Amino acid sequence: MKINIKRESVAQYDVEIEGVTLLEVLNEIKTKVDPSIAYSSGCRSSVCGSCAVRVNGREVLACVCHVKDGDLIEPLKNSEVIRDLVVNMDRAYGFNAKAKAWQSSIAENISLSHEDEKRNALQSDCILCGSCYSACPVYAVNSEFLGPFSLTRVWRYVSDKREQNPKEKIDNIQTNGVWDCTLCNECTLVCPQSISSKADIEKLRARSVMFGYTDPSFSNFGGGLSF
Repeated sequence: MKINIKRESVAQYDVEIEGVTLLEVLNEIKTKVDPSIAYSSGCRSSVCGSCAVRVNGREVLACVCHVKDGDLIEPLKNSEVIRDLVVNMDRAYGFNAKAKAWQSSIAENISLSHEDEKRNALQSDCILCGSCYSACPVYAVNSEFLGPFSLTRVWRYVSDKREQNPKEKIDNIQTNGVWDCTLCNECTLVCPQSISSKADIEKLRARSVMFGYTDPSFSNFGGGLSF
């Protein structure tokens, strides 16, 4: 089986194993063919997110993706490539801080029902693999866009009824945030946890309207109309 890996240029490797995960193939190449190849891995069970790469143009986790002859393996997009398949995710992770994606003030003596817990349980499953940032066309052209997993995390706390100041979080995501998303759904399609950041952003838009915000692009319309 021949596997193509994007390094400084595309390098082709011939391995004698088939029907295994990409991570197993990479380990085989590193131990038996080319020890200089660089990639990231951790838990090997799709929990840590560190092994995210692109296969034939689609973001995947190497530890669960099964590859076939002729596949092209590339690093994630929209992040600095450190070496081979290893990228620097610090900038993307930094948007969690910029978006204040945490529980800032918890109301006391408020208990959560089972339905309350279910409402934001999925968003808590984000493993920060960065696949959504790699697939995001907005982040590709606007490096200040807060991005999918940060906005999903904001919704996780805005939707928590124990949060005493949800408006502060909504205020914080109006610029380079909820209104900049094109709702293309690419982030959802590549999420290994099946989290729909698109749906979360739509909910954040609805909550923004409740707090008096409107889509700023609407201001570009209607100025020259007369009746």
